[in-house]
Amino acid sequence: MKSSANASYDLCMDLPIACTSNEMELRERQRTILASVRESVLDITPTADGYAYRFKSESEILMRLSTLVDLERRCCPFLTFRIVVEPQQPIRLEITGPPDAKAVIGSLFGA
Repeated sequence: MKSSANASYDLCMDLPIACTSNEMELRERQRTILASVRESVLDITPTADGYAYRFKSESEILMRLSTLVDLERRCCPFLTFRIVVEPQQPIRLEITGPPDAKAVIGSLFGA
């Protein structure tokens, strides 16, 4: 029996690695929310299937990350997003996907 984590990853593997946003939507998102999030990154750590981004533990950053994840999950259903908030630690945004998605993650969010 597969675990639910493995089952969701298998579903993710079947999705095409393609953004469903049109060019104008993508440019606007890159100019606004993506630029703002990139400026706030403390550091980036490559992972086996994506990247982990660290940010200051501030409410404003958490709200921006939440907005970003909400927008991106709709246009890039092949990606998995995790916002990790731990006591007295930087906020972490983990973005992962199928093997071919790592280049897409790096180009959109930073590598």
